[in-house]
Formats: sequence, C-alpha cells, structure tokens
Amino acid sequence: MECTQPERYALRLLSGDGFLAIGPDGQSLIVVSESAQAHLFHAHDAAVRAARELNAEGRGPVDVVKLELDLGL
Repeated sequence: MECTQPERYALRLLSGDGFLAIGPDGQSLIVVSESAQAHLFHAHDAAVRAARELNAEGRGPVDVVKLELDLGL
C-alpha cells in the first residue's frame, strides 16, 4: 500500500535543541538533531495528544511540526 498523504508530524523541543525520537530500547525518548531522525506521526491528532501528555508530565515543552515527505513523484 503506497503512501497517499505526503505530510507527517513530529515533536520538536521548543528550546530549539531538536526533535523527539523513540530510543533504541523502544520505550524511552531521545533528542535527535534532524527531523528525518524524529519519530513521525501519521495523524495530526496523535501528535497533538502526545505533545499534550509530554507537556503535562513536565517533559516538554514540545510542539507539533508538520513535515513534508519527498515521495519522489
């Protein structure tokens, strides 16, 4: 099944230090410098929900950013 929606969403640290990704253990979060390394959400709602939870837990502040994928079309 091919991707028909070229946008994805990532969580960016408001401090400007990078983006959030899933750690190698599959359970922790790590900071990465490039959006291409970040965990990508397919749905805006899911990204917003994750950002709200992290901010409420004091693990932010993070914001949701929209990324355009290069589908090579």
